[in-house]
Amino acid sequence: MRLDDESESSNFEIQRGGGGGGFGGLGLPLLGLIGSRFGIGGIVVVVVLMMIFGGNPLGLVGGGSGPQTSTDASQLTQIQHMSLKVLGSTERRWTDLFAKMGKTYQPTTLVFYNQSGMSGCGAAQSAMGPFYCPEDNRIYLDTTFFDELQSRFGAPGDFPEAYVIAHEVGHHVQTLLGISDKVRQVQQSGDTAVGNAEQVKMELQADCYAGVWAANDQNLLQPGDVEEGLRAAQAIGDDTLQKAAGQRPVPESFTHGTSEQRMYWLKRGLDTADPAACDTFSAEAHS
Repeated sequence: MRLDDESESSNFEIQRGGGGGGFGGLGLPLLGLIGSRFGIGGIVVVVVLMMIFGGNPLGLVGGGSGPQTSTDASQLTQIQHMSLKVLGSTERRWTDLFAKMGKTYQPTTLVFYNQSGMSGCGAAQSAMGPFYCPEDNRIYLDTTFFDELQSRFGAPGDFPEAYVIAHEVGHHVQTLLGISDKVRQVQQSGDTAVGNAEQVKMELQADCYAGVWAANDQNLLQPGDVEEGLRAAQAIGDDTLQKAAGQRPVPESFTHGTSEQRMYWLKRGLDTADPAACDTFSAEAHS
C-alpha cells in the first residue's frame, strides 16, 4: 500500500501494562460471562480461538497471566504509524461518504494494547483479536496481532493489516447508523441460531464496508493488494477456522461467515465503492 504520504489520525490511545487477578470456575458462569460480553456467538468464537491458539480461556475474560511475548520497539512504532495512517484514511473517506448521506461522521478511537488491556466492554485479551466496543466507540488492537495474521493465518502483507482496521471501523459505522442496535435487539430474543445469523450479516457488512473504504481511496492500493486482502478474508472464515481447529464446520454456530462469504462481500465493496451495496440484511448472503 502507498501510505507514506498519508496523514496519521490523532484519535488513538496507548494502554500500557496488563491487569492481574484471577477468575475462578470454568463452567457455565464463565460461558455466561463470555456470552453476555460478546453476544450470542461469543462463546463459539472464544472456544474456536482457544482451539487454534491454545492457552487458558480464563485469560479471555478476567485477567490472569500467561506467556508474554515481546514486541520490538521499532516494530511497535511501525505498527502504530501504519495503523494510524489507515485510520486517518478511513476518517477522511467516511466523512465524505456520510456527507453524501446528509450525515456527519464521528471518528472512532484506536486503542493499542499489548497482551491485555481494558475496554468499555470488559477485558481486552490478545486471543480475542482486534475488536470494536460499541459501549465506548473504540477499536482495540493488540500490537502483536499482525504477527499472528502472518504466521498463524498465512495472510502477510500490509493490505490485510489495513483490512482488519477498516473492518473494525465498519462496525463503528454500523453503530453510527443504528444498525448495531437493531442486531442486538434481535440477539436479545434468546434464539441462538437467529442471533448468530444476524451477527454473520453484520460481520459481512463490515467486510463490505472495508472494501468500500479501499475503493474510495484507490491511490493507496498497489498491484497485489486486493489479492492479499481476499486471502486474508479467506483465512478467517468460520468454516476455515473450525476446520483448522480439527472440527466439523457447524453453520448454525457461525458468527462471521464462511470464507467464501467474507471474500464475496469484501470484493463487493471494492467493486462498487458504495455503502448502499453492502446491505447484507436484505440481500441473500452469498454462499
